[in-house]
Formats: sequence, C-alpha cells, structure tokens
Amino acid sequence: MTPLVATESATHHIIDSQHQRGLQVVVGLGQSGLSVVHYLAEKGYEVAVTDNQNTPALAEQLPESVTICQFGAIDSELLQQAARIIISPGISLATPAIALALEANIPVVSDIQLFCDACTVPIIAITGSNAKSTVTTLVGKMAADAGVNVGVGGNIGIPALNLLANADMQLAVLELSSFQLETVTNLGAQVATVLNMSPDHLDRHGDMSRYQQAKHRVFQGAKSVVINRDDTLTHPEAAVQLPCVSTGIDAPDVGQYGLIVDTDGQTYIARGTERLLSADQLPIKGRHNMLNAQSALALGELAGLSLSSMLSTLQQFTGLDHRCQYVRTIAGVDYFNDSKGTNIGSTMAAIEGLGAVYAPKGGKLLLILGGQGKGQEFGELAPFINRYVSHVLCIGADGEKIEQHLRAAKLSDEVALQQCQSLDNAFVIIQQLTDKQASDKSDKSDIQVVLLSPACASFDQFSGYEARGEYFSQLVVQLDLDATTAR
Repeated sequence: MTPLVATESATHHIIDSQHQRGLQVVVGLGQSGLSVVHYLAEKGYEVAVTDNQNTPALAEQLPESVTICQFGAIDSELLQQAARIIISPGISLATPAIALALEANIPVVSDIQLFCDACTVPIIAITGSNAKSTVTTLVGKMAADAGVNVGVGGNIGIPALNLLANADMQLAVLELSSFQLETVTNLGAQVATVLNMSPDHLDRHGDMSRYQQAKHRVFQGAKSVVINRDDTLTHPEAAVQLPCVSTGIDAPDVGQYGLIVDTDGQTYIARGTERLLSADQLPIKGRHNMLNAQSALALGELAGLSLSSMLSTLQQFTGLDHRCQYVRTIAGVDYFNDSKGTNIGSTMAAIEGLGAVYAPKGGKLLLILGGQGKGQEFGELAPFINRYVSHVLCIGADGEKIEQHLRAAKLSDEVALQQCQSLDNAFVIIQQLTDKQASDKSDKSDIQVVLLSPACASFDQFSGYEARGEYFSQLVVQLDLDATTAR
C-alpha cells in the first residue's frame, strides 16, 4: 500500500505570527499538558505552566528552562500576560481565568491544534460519544498490519504531539474528545468521522446542541468523511460535497457498508452486496462491534488501506480492556466488563449488542449501573432494559437518581431493581441470584450475562473506569474461586 501524501495547505505548517512568539502559557499539567511544554520548549518558546493542583504529579518532569510555574489555582494574571494559551482537555473554557483571557482576545488552543499545524502526513480523525478507542485502535492496527508506519494517539492515552517524534510516520490516527475539539480550528483531516452521538458531558457543554457543535469541529477542512446512516446527528453539512462512505445496521447500497442477515439467521458485514465477514468470524461480539468494524473498514478504505489486509486484521482483533470485555463464565453465566461505558449511549450499545446475542437463546442480562451521572437522563435506558434485562443493580453516588429516572420512564414490573451502593454489595446479590438459579432445575431461563456497564463516571468510588473494571474482574475471579471451593 502506498500511503496518501499530505499536500501543503493553510492548515499545516502555519507560521507563528509575531505575537505568538511571546509567552506560551500551558494550563493543566497532565500528560497532554506536559507534552505541550516539552514541544514548545524544544522549539525555543518561553513557556509558563499553571495548574489547579498544589503539587502536580508531573511537575518533576518539566524541562529546566521552564521557570514560571503557578500551582494551586489557575493564575489569571499569568494568563493575561500570555501571547497564546494552550489548554488541557480537562479545563473548561468557562473557567473564570480562561473566560477572561478569551474576552481579552488571547488565543486559546489545544495540543491537537499544535499537532495538526505541525503534522505533514494524512490524519484519520475519530470522535463520537462511544467506541472511539475501539475504532481508533482497530484502524491503527489495520494500518500497521498493512505495513504503514502509523502513529496512534490523542485522547487514547498517547499525547498527539508525542507522535511527531517519529520522523518516519506515514499516517496519524487520532482519537479526539469533545473537550479537545472545542479549541481546534480547521483540523484538515484526510478522513474524519463522528461515530455516534448520545448525551454525554452535558454538565460541561450545557446541552446537546453545544456538545454536537464541539464534535462536528472534527469535519473542518476534512478531505473525506465516514457517516453513520442510523444517526443523523453524526452527519456534517458538507458531506454531500465530500467523498463519503456510510455505515449502518441495514443492508448497504453499492460502495457503502452495512449488515446483511441471511435466511439462516447468520449476520454478515457487507460492502454493497458483497458479504465480507460473518459475525462468527469476528472475535469481538455484539452488533455494536459489527458497527465498529464497519467504521474501521470505511475509514481505512478512504485512507488507502487494502480491504483484504483490513479483513485479516479484523479476524485477529480481540477488542480493548474494559470495553465489553469477556471476563469468564461461572455456573453458565458469562461476565462482561464494560466499565468504559460511562454514558447512556455506550450502555445502550452494550445492552443491545449482547442482548441480541443472548436473547435468541432465551437469556437475560443482569446489569450493574451507577456512579457519577454527569447530568444525563437515564430514562432513555428503560426500553433497552425492558427488552433484554431481568435485574438492575444500582451502585454509586447517583444510584437512587438512576432508579427514579427508570421508574418514571416505565421500567417494566418484570425487571427487578435493587440499590447496592457498591460493587461488593452488588456481588453479594449476584451470588444469591446465580446460586438460586443454578439450584433451580426448572426450564425457566433467566440470567445468562452479568454486565458491568455503568453509564456513569467512576470518580465517586474509583480513580477511573480502569480501576472500576479491574475491581469488577477481581470480584468475578473471587466468585469463581468461591464456587470452585464450594463444589
């Protein structure tokens, strides 16, 4: 495969204006903030740093040339002296010190803006409410398997600016959050997509309209786009003027991706009328993962990757940790860790994706919900729960609010809902239910899946979704050990 060559344009190699050669103030000293400091310091800028924390953990890794560090609060006076402010994703534009800087017409950008200004290779830009990390990782693996020197970063854990250290990079694949995108102008991606849209981060963006506006900045300057036919909120206004490939759950038109279901019930990923892979050939399970696979294929196609190579990668890809990750089977019940499901859209996809697999076998899901709700309306989950779930266990700070929303949205009387506060308490209930089910010799089928897909942030009880998922998996392992000992 010969990678596409990026053309010189106004969106790349932007020459710094004279005012930008002044003081650069980096706000927020996480991994992305630290990458910005090193990048700018290496280019000879005068760099200052400010952070809310009194002693940021990464402060020890700052270059010696950075001598202006204001910690314990975001320093408004320092920001007023800046020629340019580079803001970390976790810092809201509504923060008073940032708002004052914007009023003073001081440029506020993100590390992603610096990256796209400096990047000379094609960019595949991926955003959406859910599945960003899965699709980004999959596209990166497809490119690498095709022999392309690819850099994968952004919101996925590796700061985008760190990718520039690879002088031989031929393609950049970026996962982008709404927080990163709200300060990006004219990204200029070779291929851009919004995978899906559902309510998330409304506590920061205020409403769906502003959330959507932030996401759609990914399309600015794009050369081609991938759209989700089933979600009109993902469609850019300029799609009709650009090369465009679509994905969806229905049978696709010529040149598009979709799903074809044969008379025997087997589902295939298809391009037009061509059946590419059956559900059985994919290690990642659930209809939502078949949509993720389509998105990766469409993005790769528009970036010039060969279809045969991409299909080979798909047959080897086992998914990511904490994303509908199979843990183990105990007494006929399959346990899945979807701790990355931190919003209702992600949890809907997990319920429907697994439910569609187990429902034909007469199985139901036990669903664990809860944590920090981020201002979402959980009643939207009720139709999916009523269809596929027999038990809901609520944990965390907003457990009772979730119950109120679900009951107001007419949660079925056939769905048992209990408040458990913690995962430990939830597993006491799970053990009781599964033990009773195992000893009941009747033909009545019930729980075949225990699914942790909280639809909430985890910071009320854990350091992050990873810690929550790991603890869930530990409890599953302990449950298996207890069951083995009992036998």
